Amino acid sequence: MRTAPRDRVTGLILAGGLARRMDGREKGLLQLGGRPLLAHVLERLTPQVATLLISANRQREAYAAFGHPVVADVVGDFAGPLAGLHAGLKACATPFLATVPCDAPLLPLDLVARLVGALEADDAAIAAAFAAGRLQPAFMLCRREVLGDLEPYIAGGGRRIHEWLVGMGAREVRFEDADAFANINTPAELERMEGGYGMRTT
Repeated sequence: MRTAPRDRVTGLILAGGLARRMDGREKGLLQLGGRPLLAHVLERLTPQVATLLISANRQREAYAAFGHPVVADVVGDFAGPLAGLHAGLKACATPFLATVPCDAPLLPLDLVARLVGALEADDAAIAAAFAAGRLQPAFMLCRREVLGDLEPYIAGGGRRIHEWLVGMGAREVRFEDADAFANINTPAELERMEGGYGMRTT
């Protein structure tokens, strides 16, 4: 019998950046509604995947306290989300890896199922969410085998996740609710999210 989509997917929460627009504060640990941002993301992503990893390069003990393995970049110099993806793929034990950022507390509850469906329907290597008129590259799902394509891209100096996804022919999966992909990059955005979060929990 074919396994459910979630049973074939490892989730990777990307929390490895420097958060410069947050004055260097660790975004995944910032409070929203009395809980860390990461806790909100975990709550929505955990039911969608078989197992979880957290990509983090700072405060790794604090992230490990959430009960999931923490993977650090193998690529140096805080090289961005592709470096987190690279580390996640190296640690991934399932056929698929799904990524989401640590600062997106409203991520869709059907994100993984829809990405898996699109990827398998087209026999593609990668699928990514499309909302608000553009690709949402941090919300993506890929086959574990794309590590063989990612490593030479990074070794050649490539750092742009959008560029890599387009070059890999990622399938776009359209979502109507653009707010579900809202992420928090600045203190002002965190304050605005705090004011409206209670009305957007489903």
